[in-house]
Amino acid sequence: MISAIVLVGSAATGAVAAPAVTDRAPLQRAMNELIAAGAAGIQVRVHDGRGEWTGTAGVAQVDRPEPVPADGRFRIGSITKMFVATVLLQLVGEGRLGLDDPVQRHLPQFGLDPRITVRMVLQHTSGLFNYTGELKPDGSFEEGILPTSGRAAVDAVRRDYRPDELIRTALAKPALFEPGADWSYSNTNYQLAGLLIEKVTGLPYSVQIYGRIVAPLALWETLVPGSWPEIIGPHAHGYLSYGEGDAQITADMTSQNPTWAGAAGEIISTTRDLDTFLTALFGGRLLAPPLLAELRATRAIAPGLAYGLGLMEQELGPDCVGLGHNGGVPGYYSDAYSTADGSSRIEVSITTGPGVRMDDLEQVAELSARARSVLAEGLCGE
Repeated sequence: MISAIVLVGSAATGAVAAPAVTDRAPLQRAMNELIAAGAAGIQVRVHDGRGEWTGTAGVAQVDRPEPVPADGRFRIGSITKMFVATVLLQLVGEGRLGLDDPVQRHLPQFGLDPRITVRMVLQHTSGLFNYTGELKPDGSFEEGILPTSGRAAVDAVRRDYRPDELIRTALAKPALFEPGADWSYSNTNYQLAGLLIEKVTGLPYSVQIYGRIVAPLALWETLVPGSWPEIIGPHAHGYLSYGEGDAQITADMTSQNPTWAGAAGEIISTTRDLDTFLTALFGGRLLAPPLLAELRATRAIAPGLAYGLGLMEQELGPDCVGLGHNGGVPGYYSDAYSTADGSSRIEVSITTGPGVRMDDLEQVAELSARARSVLAEGLCGE
């Protein structure tokens, strides 16, 4: 999992699983096991040959009995990148810019390497440092603008950021590789993508998301919040735990200023709206066939994993490949995937709870594995 492997995790106390549904018993079991491993709550929507199913496990808020709302809003994190890539490809189709245009041509203020193209920022082959931090080949982590532990990590996502500030933080670091020579996931790329949309249209990327995707598809539960810190309507709470001396502190991360994520991951949505979006995207309602083909043209980045333009391709089981994206912000982890023919789709929101330290890699790995089991069972299970 790319955007959220260090964000999935935390144990809930008093989690109560939703009743099992007979024809989805293996999926419900995988969800319950995720709660037992430490997540606070989970909601899942599946659409396949047996129809549509929604289910939950865990609680909406720790130390309270209410279950996770099956249609609640949540922070979708890097699934936002699919929306941004779709809008940029629409603009390519309108002749406003080209996939192989140098980004420097449109955004000269950053002094970017002129070899970096629009395609490279969408596919994470620009070589630009990730402003949220980089995992080095030796396993160490180089922090970016956001601290990754302690009270500082909580405070950092509660203040305002501007895209220019985030991008310039990344550009102060050496490039990871020559443009186009390799692949490395970088949120910096999508801050640039948001600014590209603004530059060629004269309007913020959020307005284009609303006008080109939200309104045409009637995604009325989907929000691009800007600096608004709250989640409106029914939702589950997400938490972040950290050590402070001998004490373990748990912060409720439900309220945060999403400007730190911006076009790389700020959107709030529901499983229902994401399912509508996936259906429209892969059904050809948002992009003409040649542009959809560009979106889906992937390069391998790891065994069983490839990346297109704001799109991940994961092998989840025998003869089962998911197209979509995952996402993670402090307190929330999400998945939205479809099979290539659109016949099966799954959308998942997981909230983290107290009890699991985010710097405990063993616990985080266990939760990540459980989350993948939910995704594989929901999309590929019999």
